[in-house]
Amino acid sequence: MSTSTYFFPLLLSLVIISSVSANFQRDVEITWGDGRGQIKNNGELLTLSLDKSSGSGFQSKNEYLFGKIGMQMKLVPGNSAGTVTTLYLKSPGTTWDEIDFEFLGNSSGEPYTLHTNVYTQGKGDKEQQFKLWFDPTADFHTYTILWNPQRIIFTVDGTPIREFKNMESIGTLFPKNKPMRMYSSLWNADDWATRGGLVKTDWSKAPFTASYRGFNQEGCVWSNGKSSCPNGSKKGTTGSWLSQELDSTAQQRMRWVQRNYMIYNYCTDSKRFPQGLPKECLAA
Repeated sequence: MSTSTYFFPLLLSLVIISSVSANFQRDVEITWGDGRGQIKNNGELLTLSLDKSSGSGFQSKNEYLFGKIGMQMKLVPGNSAGTVTTLYLKSPGTTWDEIDFEFLGNSSGEPYTLHTNVYTQGKGDKEQQFKLWFDPTADFHTYTILWNPQRIIFTVDGTPIREFKNMESIGTLFPKNKPMRMYSSLWNADDWATRGGLVKTDWSKAPFTASYRGFNQEGCVWSNGKSSCPNGSKKGTTGSWLSQELDSTAQQRMRWVQRNYMIYNYCTDSKRFPQGLPKECLAA
């Protein structure tokens, strides 16, 4: 193992996005769970819980047509098998757009699976999955979706793990026309979540609880059919998130994560695509 490889995880662990002043009472609303979702500490903390009766969830009050949306999360500790904690952007309707973080729980001592996906017009099947290089249940970590007209970048504690570029020029769908809200939920999916549904939820460990703080929303807010950003959100000023891309250092960090922690990539699953890999995979 090279010296640079040895010290890289330490470097990554120190790269933390600073939290901004956020208030859940102002910025979100709990939408389901019959009291299992709670806002605490004068709006600085939010918790979601899951028991055998129900999970819980919340959504942003704002809709966005492009944005940089981040959240500090501490996931369900211990034996979280069968549980799914989510953070995602989604538009309404049957031909929806969606950008996903999904955290699939596991048995005690085993790492979570971080599942990412992108849907456009109701069509997804663009999964990449990762194991994390830290324990996401021991402390809060920041998960961010950057969505601009050119690309979608998924980051963990400021480290990019995935980039999905706008490749409409070769026929790949890209979400760019439908405003989306931020959603989060904690729910039971032991029919598929943990090892394909082989490991079931241990309800003796319930209630399961995930915690949230530091909701960071930089976005083009969509209201009454109009965007808060100039030029209809089509481009941003130099250096802003609306035109942000990965520099060489960020690309190196993303490659390191993908080389060491990616466990599934639809772009390498030739058995799934016997007629040939999707065009965006060949162009990447």
